[in-house]
Amino acid sequence: MEIASKQLISKVKEGSIVSPQGYSAAGLHTKVKRKRNDLGVLYSEVPAEAAAVYTLNQIIAAPLLATKESIAKEGKIQAVVINSGNANACMGKQGYLDAETMKKSVSERFSIQDHFVAVASTGVIGEKMPMDKIISGIQKLTPAKTTQAAYDFNESILTTDTCMKSTCYEAYIDGQKITMGGSAKGSGMIAPNMATMLGFITTDANIPHQHLQTALRDVTNETFNRITVDGDTSTNDMVLVMANGLAENNPLSPAHEEWETFTQLLKQVCEDLAIMIAKDGEGATKLIEVTVNGAISSDDAGKCAKTVVGSDLVKTMVYGSDPNWGRLMMAIGRSGITLDPHAIDIEIGPYSLLKNSEPTHYNEEQLSQYLNNEKVEIIINLNIGNGSGKAWGCDLTYDYVRINASYRT
Repeated sequence: MEIASKQLISKVKEGSIVSPQGYSAAGLHTKVKRKRNDLGVLYSEVPAEAAAVYTLNQIIAAPLLATKESIAKEGKIQAVVINSGNANACMGKQGYLDAETMKKSVSERFSIQDHFVAVASTGVIGEKMPMDKIISGIQKLTPAKTTQAAYDFNESILTTDTCMKSTCYEAYIDGQKITMGGSAKGSGMIAPNMATMLGFITTDANIPHQHLQTALRDVTNETFNRITVDGDTSTNDMVLVMANGLAENNPLSPAHEEWETFTQLLKQVCEDLAIMIAKDGEGATKLIEVTVNGAISSDDAGKCAKTVVGSDLVKTMVYGSDPNWGRLMMAIGRSGITLDPHAIDIEIGPYSLLKNSEPTHYNEEQLSQYLNNEKVEIIINLNIGNGSGKAWGCDLTYDYVRINASYRT
């Protein structure tokens, strides 16, 4: 069923967050940051069914609280305002008032109700929001449905990111073309459940809020929650999906015969964005993809994969192109899953390192050369079940320390 669904999904060449029907975007520079855009808006012609997942950090930034309150009213969002350069986190009552002021300013700017506005912020924690610049910037935001507008929006949400992260796919449901676009930011403080990570997804699919929330929660567990850069979880993480229904398909639910097509469409968009974030980890030079097969369950497989890809010793092993597979076994063993320590197979790329937990013969020089690639694949088979899962991360380099040692300066 999953394979059949994937065959119905195709990538939209040069597609973006504004490709689905009824969406427009804008971004501009308010001088909160020294350079490049730092304020953006995503807008739907009509109120869209909304779903969101948030950080599991117990310290939650004010914009997330404001967004939760908006969605709780009717389950709908029509505009999302995002600023970068300042997280509006840990600022007490003033932080919440500032987030609410942003909501009100956007509602007035676009003549929509306050609770149809979501707010997101990213940047330095513990600094007062420069609200004069933010409010002035909101009044100048003019959303458009153009490639340049999407670019301006994508740039406006970045912090230490070295590149913009965007993707778009389409599929047919009930004979109607469903388009889904996504944009994200994230580079450091990445250990989702979730991370200094913001993700925004638009679709013209017709799907009620509660079913959209179910789909997002399930897909997030297999995508955004399977990436890690440095093991830290931010105060500002959020992934928000808007579905405005303009494709006019029959309302989607788990009982719909093409529900699997929709969830696979959402998974493909989220997986693309998650991998882009992992690849763009602060100071990273290599993307690491860990696949675990043969686990007791898919949950165990995912947990093991994320433990391996998140290990500092594994990350430095990959950075140094040193095939020290003992670090992989160490990470597998401390993952807390069910396993047979005598039945593990490990491969790095095309090279088999262990079979039934016994070392194999391989050319270490060739394996070291493979580890110089921009993408390194590690495949682990636990050989005790049918569960499988993937996780993504990056190598740990000297530049990670340099970037974070001078983040505020």
